[in-house]
Amino acid sequence: MTERAGDGDFEAFVAARSGSLFGTALLLTGDRSLAEDLLQTALAKAWLSWHRITGEPDGYVRRILVTTYVSAWRRRWNGETPTETLPEPRGPAHSGPSGDQLSGDRASVRHDLRVAVRRLPKRQRAVVVLRYVEDLSEREVAELLGCSVGTVKSQASRALAKLAADTTLKEDPR
Repeated sequence: MTERAGDGDFEAFVAARSGSLFGTALLLTGDRSLAEDLLQTALAKAWLSWHRITGEPDGYVRRILVTTYVSAWRRRWNGETPTETLPEPRGPAHSGPSGDQLSGDRASVRHDLRVAVRRLPKRQRAVVVLRYVEDLSEREVAELLGCSVGTVKSQASRALAKLAADTTLKEDPR
């Protein structure tokens, strides 16, 4: 493969931002291997158009990540399949999005929140992650998801109501 102008910039961007982007992908997909695939696909798409990106590339690559996630959920049936027994948990019980070990109560609360967010429908999950984790405005979320601002507001409201009613989320003991 031949090296293009700006490839070093792309490598620096990936080194600096891939951890954060992976965290977003993990929150969106709820699955480590799907998050890795999503991030890899998004970065491959970004690399192909890297020479056209002007200014800060973070928003551009985040948009690729989200639109790739959205288009995948629109293409596939994502229904649940009931099983007799629950699968064994994978990996460490209390690891952060990048696999780092967290301590005590904070790790437990983050784990419970990640599990509760994974139970949300995909569109609500995407709205919560983009709006409250990525701290995007309602307008930016609407543009990324290809919907109206009103839809973002209603999906956020429904998601927050489900999270508030979730009995597995613990109150902060402080």
